[in-house]
Amino acid sequence: MENKKNFFHLHLISDSTGETLISAGRAASAQFRHAHPIEHVYPLIRSKKQIKAVMEAVDSKPGIVLYTIVDAELGALIETSCRDVGVPCVNVLAPVMEKFQSYLGSPSSRRVGAQYVLNAEYFERIEALNFTMEHDDGQAPDDYDKADVVIVGISRTSKTPTSIYLANRGIKTANLPIVPGVPVPAALLRATRPLIVGLIATSDRISQVRENRVLGQTSGYDSRDYIDRASITEELKYARALCARNNWPIIDVTRRSIEETAAAILALRSKVRQ
Repeated sequence: MENKKNFFHLHLISDSTGETLISAGRAASAQFRHAHPIEHVYPLIRSKKQIKAVMEAVDSKPGIVLYTIVDAELGALIETSCRDVGVPCVNVLAPVMEKFQSYLGSPSSRRVGAQYVLNAEYFERIEALNFTMEHDDGQAPDDYDKADVVIVGISRTSKTPTSIYLANRGIKTANLPIVPGVPVPAALLRATRPLIVGLIATSDRISQVRENRVLGQTSGYDSRDYIDRASITEELKYARALCARNNWPIIDVTRRSIEETAAAILALRSKVRQ
């Protein structure tokens, strides 16, 4: 049974994919630790008929309504419907668009999904994603000098998800596992183009993540060394020494989200390029 003190309904109405709204809604919700949103996402809402159906859903489960609808008439319909239902609603992009219009001295084009136009930047992201997937977990090591970023680290330091996040920003990213006693590819040591960065975490954190790894539950797999904190400490010591020897910066991801780790890498990359 739902506890109204701990949960609330969050309705996200968009005329595009809804990604902007989801990010905004979650960012705001994260500031209220004792209230958890039940998300209702309504993407590609572009007609009065669709809005009517959405508002019926809102009426049945009242909560906060956030929307990004560029059509002024449809936006007004949402505002009116929310007042009738008695729920708060916010046009998330309105304050931002007003500031842009004021500063630029011209109205917006009001194009639905304008941020997803198939321009050069879009195709750069697709190319970066393809490169990153082809260079995950040490694959195609001879291409490291074609990368923008190479992430190294022992197992379970979030190398792959961080690489994919960077690729979504158009950054060609390769990642390579560091294993004590296994030399890194010579091509990595010769690479001059990419930023090479090492990821580490505490042995406790890595052991905890490794314990949940599916591989550790595979029949016949001995996970004792893999999750042993002393062994992990030695792995980390080896990784730190490798990075120090090659002047590769290190980022501790113990208390960082993927987004925060990626932001730290981008900041390092900006400094290197200056």
